[in-house]
Amino acid sequence: MESLTFQYPTWYLFFCALLGLVYALILYYRDTTFKEASPRLNLGLGILRFLAVTLIAILLLSPLLKSILTETKKPVVVLAQDESESVAAEMDSVALNTYRKAFEQLRDRLSEQYEVVTYAFGEKVRPGIDFKMTDKATNIASVLTEVYDLYGNQNLGAVVLATDGIYNQGTNPLYVRSKLNAPVYAVALGDTIPKKDLILKRVFHNKIAYLGDKFTIQVDIAGINCAGHSSVLSVSKIENGKSRKLEESPVKVGSDDFFTTKELVLNADKTGVQRYRIALSQVPGEAITANNYKDIFVDVLDARQKILIVANAPHPDISALKQIIEKNKNYEVRLTYANDFKANLAETDFVIFHQVPSRENDLSAIFTEINNRKIPRLFIVGAQTSYDQFNQVQGLLTIKSDQQSMNDVQAVFAPNFNLFTIDEDLRDNLPKFPPLTAPFGEFDLSPGAQPLLFQRIGSIETTYPLLIFGEENGIKTAILSAEGLWKWRLFNYLQNQNHDLVETLISKTIQYTSLKADKRRFRVNLDKNIFNENEPITFGAELYNESYELINEPDVSLTITDDGGREFKFTFDKTADAYSLNAGIFPVGNYHFLGTTFFNGQKLEYAGQFSVQPVQLEVYETTADHALLRLLSKQFGGQVFYPNQLDALSDELTNRNLKPVVYSTTKTRSVIHLKWIFFLLTALLALEWFLRRYHGGY
Repeated sequence: MESLTFQYPTWYLFFCALLGLVYALILYYRDTTFKEASPRLNLGLGILRFLAVTLIAILLLSPLLKSILTETKKPVVVLAQDESESVAAEMDSVALNTYRKAFEQLRDRLSEQYEVVTYAFGEKVRPGIDFKMTDKATNIASVLTEVYDLYGNQNLGAVVLATDGIYNQGTNPLYVRSKLNAPVYAVALGDTIPKKDLILKRVFHNKIAYLGDKFTIQVDIAGINCAGHSSVLSVSKIENGKSRKLEESPVKVGSDDFFTTKELVLNADKTGVQRYRIALSQVPGEAITANNYKDIFVDVLDARQKILIVANAPHPDISALKQIIEKNKNYEVRLTYANDFKANLAETDFVIFHQVPSRENDLSAIFTEINNRKIPRLFIVGAQTSYDQFNQVQGLLTIKSDQQSMNDVQAVFAPNFNLFTIDEDLRDNLPKFPPLTAPFGEFDLSPGAQPLLFQRIGSIETTYPLLIFGEENGIKTAILSAEGLWKWRLFNYLQNQNHDLVETLISKTIQYTSLKADKRRFRVNLDKNIFNENEPITFGAELYNESYELINEPDVSLTITDDGGREFKFTFDKTADAYSLNAGIFPVGNYHFLGTTFFNGQKLEYAGQFSVQPVQLEVYETTADHALLRLLSKQFGGQVFYPNQLDALSDELTNRNLKPVVYSTTKTRSVIHLKWIFFLLTALLALEWFLRRYHGGY
């Protein structure tokens, strides 16, 4: 329905008509131009001019055409179906098909009166219901939150929640903050009668272990109605699709409501992601065996760095260094003397030179090989060091000394050191430690060296370096220009009954200096190397040119190989300056991948591995929780129905007589924008002009 309104008083229309009349009279009342024509011509021309001027004047009053649009919105009824595995476990194919037909009939009947929207939920909420029942987890709270977000401000009539009440993700649905303004009706699925079942409830373990270490697995075992039975807890290692039993432990169930915890200790004897299966043997009459086992994945790292100490002669510092380093299980220490060098540098990650090179042992050939292999190193300078040879094998620090005189020096922290953080406790206490023994002479630092400690001789703080760090030709180097670390270690223990401060200083020195930057020009990366079976495997890749700038011009391919040797080939998508790939979801197991690209005629490859672990949340809790559904329905003013009562649920919702909401929208538009007004004015003026011209006027 449309109505005409004015932004000025309507009695202004009188003046508009008066204006048109006066204009027409002045123009045609006493005009003798058409005296030879019919007397009615002036009258007709006057009427045309009157209408045109009056209409133009009315348009100057900005008239508005107002229309009211009404829309009737049916009440919204949300049907949400739990599609998790626990629901399917209680239905065979016949029962599921019968339930599906009844649910669809409910939807169709409600659609005659209401606007019905359907959602499936489990791991996540999604529109539509397909009754596949394959979700690996259940989050009931998420569907309530989703309905609130989408329909909280609409005419929401009711929510129907078909579920067994078992949730293993998200919060308790009773405590969802999003309070719906509509009743919640629950369709209670599943069986509330506890069945005879032995359950491997939870397995606690570290995701990472180190090669050669032992790691503990804690297993929680529950039993329902299994009193008097015995089982065996076993741990097997799965490699290349074959299972090898590692350990067994008997389990005796003493009650119908049984719970116990077992601890197992395993050896990390092989690097990479290792797959273990923890299993309980079946007891007679057990209803469900899918929850009798659980696969876990442990990433065994060979992160131990091999540290070589090359000493000129026995010294208390060497024992102190070994004890400090060996406390870190990630380090493996070997000792060799310069006069009888026995070490494989190819297997060495870090070298500590204690008073080497010396006057007796220059080790020039060893230094050449170490430089070629770009092995980071720490020099500890002392009275036995040959300063001339020391100045030749590194360029961070030049020491000019007569090789005979020594100074007792204490430590002073450099104010602007920023390569790694220093604990305040260490910063406060290290300057109070007993003095070390440093060469007497001149110390010249190169511009690339950064000092951590300076020497304090007596009460005088000097700029002579005590501990410095730097990098030459891509090789990180640290230099301690004094001997006597053993004194610091003993003093630390006398003061605090531990060696923490000295161990922190040495550990951070080794950690920073031994850390190697990844200089490979082609890399394929994963956010993690252990995925759940219900999450996609996503890769990223980076390619650098000779100037170490990111590029993505050539294509990058990826081949994933499973334990059975099957290959899955992919091509990366190009992003702004890198690559990305979503390889999708993979079955449970271990996989290796190989990324390949060609750049400037060179083949670049990057290999790695990942594992996919099973998600077994749905098999550990199989008894339906209808009490939760009753509380939830009561909280929102609804009721609980069962699968054979869907007709009664339909009647309940139909008889509620939920009212539709009528939405009114007012739309206004200016009359001057109507095209027919333009054509009407044009027609009036054109007709007047035509008649005047036809009868000889202008």
